[in-house]
Amino acid sequence: MSQRFLSLHTHLRDIGLLGKGAVHFGGPDELLLYSGGPQSHLAQFSMLCGPSRKRVFVRQPSRAKVSPAQPHSPLKGEVRLVKEKLPFIAQVEEWKHGCWYHSTSIFASSLAELLEKLRPHTPTQFFEEVPDSSLPQRPFWSGALAYDMVQWTRPLQLQHVPEEGELLTLLWLVERIIVHEKATDMVRSHALKGDLWHEEVSPHTEHDAVMQALPESPRSLETSSMTDEQHEQAIESVRESIREGQMYQVNVGRWWNGKIREHPWRIFQRLNETNPAPFSAYLEAPDLSFSLVCSSPESLLKCDGESVFTSPIKGTRPRGAHPEQEKDLRNEMINDEKERSEHRMLVDLMRNDISTVSKIGSVQVERFDVEAYAQVQHLVSHLSGVLDEDSNGLDALQAVFPGGSITGCPRTVVCAAIDELEQHPRSFWTGSIGWVDVVSGACSWNILIRTLIARKQRGQWHGSVAAGGGITIGSHPKIEVEEAKWKAAALRKACGWIDGENSELPVGKLTNHKLEVETVPIASAEGSVRFIDENTVAEGCVLFIDNLDSFTLNIAHAIAGLGREVLIYKARDGPLNSNWDEASCIEFADRFQPTHIVLGPGPGEPKDSPLTMGLARSALSGEVTTPILGICLGHQALGIAAGMELVHSPDGPVHGAPRACLHNQTGLFSTLQSPAVFIRYNSLCIASMPDGPYIETAHEDGTNMVMGIQHPDVHIHGIQFHPESVGSKEGLELLKNFLALEADD
Repeated sequence: MSQRFLSLHTHLRDIGLLGKGAVHFGGPDELLLYSGGPQSHLAQFSMLCGPSRKRVFVRQPSRAKVSPAQPHSPLKGEVRLVKEKLPFIAQVEEWKHGCWYHSTSIFASSLAELLEKLRPHTPTQFFEEVPDSSLPQRPFWSGALAYDMVQWTRPLQLQHVPEEGELLTLLWLVERIIVHEKATDMVRSHALKGDLWHEEVSPHTEHDAVMQALPESPRSLETSSMTDEQHEQAIESVRESIREGQMYQVNVGRWWNGKIREHPWRIFQRLNETNPAPFSAYLEAPDLSFSLVCSSPESLLKCDGESVFTSPIKGTRPRGAHPEQEKDLRNEMINDEKERSEHRMLVDLMRNDISTVSKIGSVQVERFDVEAYAQVQHLVSHLSGVLDEDSNGLDALQAVFPGGSITGCPRTVVCAAIDELEQHPRSFWTGSIGWVDVVSGACSWNILIRTLIARKQRGQWHGSVAAGGGITIGSHPKIEVEEAKWKAAALRKACGWIDGENSELPVGKLTNHKLEVETVPIASAEGSVRFIDENTVAEGCVLFIDNLDSFTLNIAHAIAGLGREVLIYKARDGPLNSNWDEASCIEFADRFQPTHIVLGPGPGEPKDSPLTMGLARSALSGEVTTPILGICLGHQALGIAAGMELVHSPDGPVHGAPRACLHNQTGLFSTLQSPAVFIRYNSLCIASMPDGPYIETAHEDGTNMVMGIQHPDVHIHGIQFHPESVGSKEGLELLKNFLALEADD
């Protein structure tokens, strides 16, 4: 039925119930959310949206309002944060008298705020016949968000902003839909009571015409945004930045552009034959001369109003020419430390993101799979969290956008690095397409990879396709370049830009292989987490110093799950030269009267966080007597405060990889067996100092790198690993031991 559902789309266009012929029902714009391939836990429904009578779009503001950041290099540790965002303007239009007319303007400073302000423009009554519970139950908004909306979801200012007027968001109010349920092969239409389009379209839902075989795509030439050599150089610059501790992983994209000598709808049809995917989509706005063709395998976010779900993809191999070769490639990926570390890093990142809106102890990894698509197979994890009382799906989208699999980690820093590397906006590539019920917050959004961005100029369609990969210290530039080409191959071929160039790449049917889920440190006692500023008054809490890390909430939730109130202070939101001398650090600590202080991890060096260094020195001098735990960068700060040297880790950068930790079973390690396995995220470390003020409580097996320090007289502890990470099985036990410490008199 999947192909027949596409045929139904064409049939409705032919008889005037979609597109240009349906203008007496609504606009000629078209929107299809399509699950290609066989039914699976991912591919369950396809949804064809009827003509809309209201839409909203956002364009890039003028440079007078959103000016580019001054030149700087995030790859070299130069980070420019923006705390207060200037608002953007969303234009609401209504379909009247055969045209789109301006209705009103919405001013918003975030993506969540825009969606909240669409509520007055949205009917609240339910469809007459309610669809499956995983689908919209009433009128909703659906469309696409460009990656460049990152300007209002992350605290950064781009150096390469889109041109003024460039389309950033396009959403339609959808009041009538046709749904194909893959499990039953049933097709039904849904709308509000008395909807005339619904009445006219219902008799056609059983349309069973078979699609005609598609001819070969007309040939056209393509250009690329970089050569293979330039692509390799970009990857090397990322690896150098990782060596210096500035970031863990960065997704680098590459573009192919060319003329399209047929309508984008034809390319979507062809792509569904050659590269079906569960989160595919097609949209077109004729008056904007704009279309998107998407064959994405990746979900960014789902929300049912009570829980949130995300399915990050990271780790890639091609399909095999035969089952044994495919199994070998699959096992190679599963057992490859680089692929597993990259994937583990992404899982930790997305756990952190959905923790922003989830109850303490509710975020978990539900399953871990290898999912095989037409030409590639991927590692995929499925995460979930239960929404807290103050959050909904709109907040969740704000928290996770753009997706971690197509940015990297730590999130804010790598988004700035992507801007520096690629030197032009990403437009809708790596943005998202989906739907949202702005009343309940229920939603479903994909990640716009395997996507064609098509624009019509002077009667000629032009297309852009991009692909990339997450670059880690273990990446091999030539292999990464070839992987990007694999990912773009199906689209470039569908556009007629390449022919036999990638014909040797094996093709297979969609399959799924379940893997064992790694341990996630979870505790669910009645603790709490909140962010604070200089004016917050509190006492009896765990004070957490956030250093721009992407795992902060994972650590905070683990501590809160042990029954504590955690207050998070963003130490790097202000200028890096903030005056945190010893006196101001002591006053800062006294103001909150914390039971414990955690100096958190983060990119760069400890000197990049003067507050962290100030608290480390104050603790060592005895002026701050609260038990202190330094994690990674915080651990290094404690070492530097005592005169230890900061050096490159002896075995090079390690991010997201498990390492055996040999310890002396004292202090934080007193109840743990030695060795214990923990996950490392670091490029730098403190050098051993046998005659220093600390006892070195733990070392890495094999390299003898310092993994733990402890002051012999006061409660100062540091660890060079992440106890909260997926795979750190003893992490909660270690945190319990820290929380059991009491302040010195």
